[in-house]
Amino acid sequence: MDEKKYTHRSYEEKKTITNRLNRIEGQVIGIKKMVEEERYCDDILIQLQAVNKSIKSLANFILENHMYNCVTEEFLKGNTDIIEEVVHLFRRFQ
Repeated sequence: MDEKKYTHRSYEEKKTITNRLNRIEGQVIGIKKMVEEERYCDDILIQLQAVNKSIKSLANFILENHMYNCVTEEFLKGNTDIIEEVVHLFRRFQ
């Protein structure tokens, strides 16, 4: 059975991630309201693209921090299996 892994994040990193998630949540709530108000499809699609871009940006932020912190730490401990994890992550991002 796989062991759960945890990542310690600094206060600033947690704050940044939480702020971005709150912004994304607000965007999604706004889109839901647009649908309820029967707004024009083009306007909704533009907002959906903005959410998509926000999510991708957040994913890249977390991935970058993962590479600099978690992966580096594991590699320095001699855990070369971490490379396979990174390769798997990049495959999922494609």
